[in-house]
Amino acid sequence: MIVAHVWAGKRYAVLGLARSGLATVRALAAAGAYVVAWDSDAAARSVAEAVDGVIVHDPALLDLTDAAGLVMSPGVPLNTHPLAGQARAAGVPIIGDIELFAQARADLPPHKVVGITGTNGKSTTTALVHHILKTAGIPTLMGGNIGLPVLGQEPLPAGGVYVLELSSYQIDLTQSLDCDVAVLLNITPDHLDRYDGFEGYAASKARLFAMQSAEHAAVVGTGDATSTAIAGTLSQKGRTPTTIAPGTSVDQSKWPSLQGPHNAQNALAAIAVCERLGLSPDQIDAGLESFTGLPHRMERVATLDGVAYVNDSKATNPESTAPALAAFPRIHWIVGGKAKGDDLDACRPAFSHVVRAYTIGEAGPRFAAILQGEMPVEEAGTLAAAVRAAAANAQPGETVLLSPACASFDQFRDYEDRGAAFRAAVEAL
Repeated sequence: MIVAHVWAGKRYAVLGLARSGLATVRALAAAGAYVVAWDSDAAARSVAEAVDGVIVHDPALLDLTDAAGLVMSPGVPLNTHPLAGQARAAGVPIIGDIELFAQARADLPPHKVVGITGTNGKSTTTALVHHILKTAGIPTLMGGNIGLPVLGQEPLPAGGVYVLELSSYQIDLTQSLDCDVAVLLNITPDHLDRYDGFEGYAASKARLFAMQSAEHAAVVGTGDATSTAIAGTLSQKGRTPTTIAPGTSVDQSKWPSLQGPHNAQNALAAIAVCERLGLSPDQIDAGLESFTGLPHRMERVATLDGVAYVNDSKATNPESTAPALAAFPRIHWIVGGKAKGDDLDACRPAFSHVVRAYTIGEAGPRFAAILQGEMPVEEAGTLAAAVRAAAANAQPGETVLLSPACASFDQFRDYEDRGAAFRAAVEAL
């Protein structure tokens, strides 16, 4: 695991004991810190109790004064949780595991860090950069909002590259992560319940660059006005960001898992990152060609009777679904779940690609009403029923696409559970 000498002898409270929280508890305890840990889930608390040097106790009942930090899970809302208010009143820093990683960097062998954020595309871009580096023989690991918790992984040898996917929640809990290369792919409305409007959400993303040293590299997608404005602000400060403009011509024919205009941007961002890290064009090309994609993100799970079945369950908002619709010419679209908004306007430019839509979940009736008149629509209700109906209608050369444009929590545990259910439904055909 990754530990830092600076934590030794200091007091920390850790709230949230899922994967990253448990990794944090173990790393802090291993470094000789005094750790109080808590989670509302009794099973998670029992796992933490087994870690030497950790006390399981609700920190809301403790005096936090002089603690070195309240380490919060990114899933805990900073804007409403009462413990965050207690920590602020006591002058205690509210941090996350990425900030602890930033503090530990001085104890690690010489390395570089790539930080990647954006409303959409950050998981694919993070995995792609990691894959290109690995294919080139460069020691690398990925963490943050993807893969294993960064503190729970073994430190890289000298010359290694840590590739971190960073949500706005994680950036909010980070103060000193100086990325050698920082990437902003795009900003569209999302998670607005956690921020003071869209401007607050955008400001959170922009902080990734504010934490950087001026000489370090910035890569910014300029497909939306807010990201373009952030790139302009960096230029005004004397920095020279690499910008990825929408519609940039690129030959994707050799990249089977990077189809569609959104993946063109993801690939261009990854290329820019790897160039800044000193990789050769041949090394980058080899990684792009051999990349197999991510589960639940434009994942081709089967081809049956000439029909492709694609799992894009990670598309949890219309902006994320739009490029998936643009990637295939004739689509049987499974859409719905727990909606994050009232419309599908972001998807409208690719409606002509949809042969028929099948609505599911809580948003099903609302989305059916929106889509009526635009395309044939079936209110399937459940994912399994939608897959069966789509399979009955689809013709060879067409694609059955689960790209829900919604969160999954009305019918599933998470987007991964929803994607697994899609795969199971396809396998049952």
